[in-house]
Amino acid sequence: MQKYSQLLSMEWAGFRGGISGALLALLLVMTACSPAGTAVGVGAGVGVMASQERGLGQGVEDQRIRLEINSKWLQHDEKMYRLLSLQVQEARVLLTGALPSQEMRLAAVRLAWEVDGVKEVINEITITDEGGLGTYARDTWISTQIKTKLIFDVEVSSINYSIETVHGVVYLMGIAKDDTELSRVINHARNVSYVERVVSYVRRLDDQGPGKPQVQG
Repeated sequence: MQKYSQLLSMEWAGFRGGISGALLALLLVMTACSPAGTAVGVGAGVGVMASQERGLGQGVEDQRIRLEINSKWLQHDEKMYRLLSLQVQEARVLLTGALPSQEMRLAAVRLAWEVDGVKEVINEITITDEGGLGTYARDTWISTQIKTKLIFDVEVSSINYSIETVHGVVYLMGIAKDDTELSRVINHARNVSYVERVVSYVRRLDDQGPGKPQVQG
C-alpha cells in the first residue's frame, strides 16, 4: 500500500509542477522577458495538452480528475488501484480492467462519479479471475502496436487518442477531426494481431454530445 501511495504522490507532484511550468511559460511569452525557447522548455509537458483538440485548460482538468479517481481507488482497495486503468477526455472517464467481483466493480464506478467535474463514466470493467501476466503482456503489445501505427499515419492526429486493451478488446477514446480520420484509426486497431474487437468512444470534433460506442468485430 505504501509503495502505491508514494507513486500516486509523485504523480500529484508532477501534475502540480506541470501547472506551475505552464503558467511560468505563458508569463514569459506574454511579457517577452525571455526567448520563446525558454518558455517551450519550461512548459514542454503541458505543451502536449495544449496541442490537443481539447486544449490546455481541459487537459489540465482531465489530469486532475484522473489523479483524484486513482487516489480514491487506492484508499478504498489497493487491488482496485492495481487492476484498473482509466482514461479521461473532456471530463468523460473510461474505466477498463478486470476485477474479481461485481461488488468491487460497482464500487469502482461509484468512486469515479464522486470526483468533482466528472460528466460521464463509461464502465468497461469485466468480472473475471482469468488472465494473468501473459494476457497483460499481450494486451500491452496490442496497444503499443496501435499507437505506433497512429503515430506514423500522417493523416491521423495520434495525440488526440487514448487506447486501452483488455483481454484483446481495444477501447478507443478521444476526438477525431472527421469521419475519415476515425475510420483510419479503427482500421488500424482492427488490423493488429490478437485483437478480438474494437470499441470506439471517440467523438468527432463537430459533435456536441458524448460519443456513442461503436463496436467493430
